[in-house]
Amino acid sequence: MTAVTQPVPTYPMARECPFDPPAELARIREDERPAGGSGVARVRIWDGSTPWLVTRYDDVRAALADERLSADADREGYPAASRSRRVRSEGRRRSFIMMDGPEHARHRRMLIGEFTVRRIERLRPLVEQTVTELLDTTEAGENPTDLVQTFALPLPSLVICHLLGVPYADHAFFEAQSRIMVDLTSSAEASAAASDALQDYLAGLVRARLAEPQDDVLGGMAARVAAGDLTVDEASASALLLLVAGHETTANMIALGTLTLLHHPDQLAVVRDGDATQVRGAVEELLRVLTVTHIGRRRVATEDLEIGGVTIRAGEGVVLAAEAANRDPRQWPHPDEVDVSRGTNRHVAFGFGVHQCLGQPLARLELQIAYPALLRRFPGLRVTVPDSEIAFRDDMAVYGVHALPVAF
Repeated sequence: MTAVTQPVPTYPMARECPFDPPAELARIREDERPAGGSGVARVRIWDGSTPWLVTRYDDVRAALADERLSADADREGYPAASRSRRVRSEGRRRSFIMMDGPEHARHRRMLIGEFTVRRIERLRPLVEQTVTELLDTTEAGENPTDLVQTFALPLPSLVICHLLGVPYADHAFFEAQSRIMVDLTSSAEASAAASDALQDYLAGLVRARLAEPQDDVLGGMAARVAAGDLTVDEASASALLLLVAGHETTANMIALGTLTLLHHPDQLAVVRDGDATQVRGAVEELLRVLTVTHIGRRRVATEDLEIGGVTIRAGEGVVLAAEAANRDPRQWPHPDEVDVSRGTNRHVAFGFGVHQCLGQPLARLELQIAYPALLRRFPGLRVTVPDSEIAFRDDMAVYGVHALPVAF
């Protein structure tokens, strides 16, 4: 069954509330009419193309595991999220997140051992110490302060630098380049230049490890280069993905999650005073509700397939809206409510299938430590401006806040 032509909305849509996905997504998701495509509909994106938008949890999860949907942004019909993200390879370096099949699997296998739950758990003392030191500095500093700059951003930046082997002294450089890369308003040229600058920088670190091996992720990549399993360019492209994703997503979850909890004092109390099991559940709920990867996971069909009763033709773009899927009432009762005591929470904030986020154990560890430590240290924490004066990151590939003015 193919959907009948309907008015084509623009995606991404505007938010009515900064803490919720656009209401139009829920309308598409709940449209049962055959013409509505049972949660699958055409949308218009920035370049005028009209890929299919998939909004229901079961469909999104199944599509993320479907090998007939390619993550290769070089394929014709791939629905790039913005002009800055439409950068064809044409000899350029690219990370394994934009690869399919055996090529993707080969690169991912080289890194997955660094991000197992057991391996990441060994970082707990480091994360706890880093949180304590950042909170000490925050407490001794200016009050009010910007929580993004004093805590939310430096925490994951420090940790990912330690894990990879990147000097934190260079954080201003790599954070600035990262911002350009995830800014949906950047030109393709600016985004490519930022990517090249970062990859050149990381390639230099890999070459340094070839001369002087070290026990970190970059050192492991250098060993692969020496063994002939990777090129320096391939190593630097993967390192770029880990560095950018390793601080951008978690930094925004810390800040936006804190703001959300401040709006829900009863839920905040559970996070502040709860045991480890309660905190883990709270983190999963915040990941579900906020879904900071808010521009959908992009794919292109390599052959005809059916999603939600709609025929997707080979070469057509597909946007998998995790932000809508994570609010699907078929999966969660009262899905728009923040309930940190939900228990089982099989959200798709980290994706699903072979492309699911490699660094999710690290993100979870950082969030599970950061939230309660922050709230216990500053029981009087409050935002000093109304929500209308907070700059939310609608313009970025990762949602959150550009700054969060707080007092304690």
